[in-house]
Amino acid sequence: MAKAKLRTALGLMSGTSLDGIDAALIRSDGYARVETGAWLTQPYDPDTRAMLRAAALTTRDVELAEAMMTHRHAAAVKALLAQAGIAPAQVDVIGFHGHTIRHAPERKMTWQIGDGALLAQETGIPVVCKMRNRDVAEGGQGAPLAPLYHAALAAKLDKPLAVLNLGGVGNVTWIGPGEDELLAFDTGPGNALIDDWVSNQLKVPFDKDGALAASGRVNEAALAALMANPYFAVKPPKSLDRDAFDPAPVAGLSAADGAATLAAFTAAAVAEGRKFFAGQPKRWLVCGGGRHNAALMAALRARLGVPVDPVEAVGWNGDALEAQAFAYLALRSLDGLPLSLPGTTGVSRPMTGGVLHKPPAPNNG
Repeated sequence: MAKAKLRTALGLMSGTSLDGIDAALIRSDGYARVETGAWLTQPYDPDTRAMLRAAALTTRDVELAEAMMTHRHAAAVKALLAQAGIAPAQVDVIGFHGHTIRHAPERKMTWQIGDGALLAQETGIPVVCKMRNRDVAEGGQGAPLAPLYHAALAAKLDKPLAVLNLGGVGNVTWIGPGEDELLAFDTGPGNALIDDWVSNQLKVPFDKDGALAASGRVNEAALAALMANPYFAVKPPKSLDRDAFDPAPVAGLSAADGAATLAAFTAAAVAEGRKFFAGQPKRWLVCGGGRHNAALMAALRARLGVPVDPVEAVGWNGDALEAQAFAYLALRSLDGLPLSLPGTTGVSRPMTGGVLHKPPAPNNG
């Protein structure tokens, strides 16, 4: 069988942590061959964060937020292409995740704002978007969607292996030694509760390097109350919305103790998820913004008892990884290949997905 052709894809990700837009280029065959390329992050300003937060909480001004988001993504595409020195015509497809404002798979609903047709028009590049929707419509969780990309990158690494993404929500990919031996699910909170806490307490967007959490003490009673959430007893597949957990148990704690307790909560939730694995990981690789939080990484190492490293330890780029994943998934969508499996989202069978928008034909009249 001839090898599939390498094509160029650009992935875009706006995560629930509200930190900004990640954009990344890859070349891949949509299977195991992946060559990573240029990437960038464009941070959100406070006004953009507020607009997205308002849309997620009330769906007020969704059309305005969607148009703003799409234009911001188009600007990120153009900036990345300029940085890489390549023309739009050299890119086969954009994988456009959009920004999640609702995720309720139990009601067969997931909502990522972002106008794929407008992005294709603005960039002149075909766009694949709405990659979660078909999975959810077919009874899957629609998340996480990065596991097949994690497995492609980890093809030559020792297994069992766990890849932990700590964005707004935490999610894990367990990769076993067999082909397509994957289990994935949302573990619990990632950075969202910590970010909201320090924003409310100190008016800063996040706990830089985990310094605040490192200066505090874990309140064990509050941690126990947080861990009493019934979500942790639910077997995978399972996924979460950013605001699924009530932080009320830490109300009244000092800023430092609240941050320490919420970091411990994220780590404890990850450790609790191990009971669902077929074999315990020999190593955990961490991506997402949470890997920069030293207190959180220390809490993970203490609870997991095996090596826990940022993904850079194996040559991956933790800042670009999710955007790369959606570039990879867009290529698979073009070929009608699965984006999710029963073990990754709980869908009944391997499921493709995505909606393709082609740019309008040039007007030569």
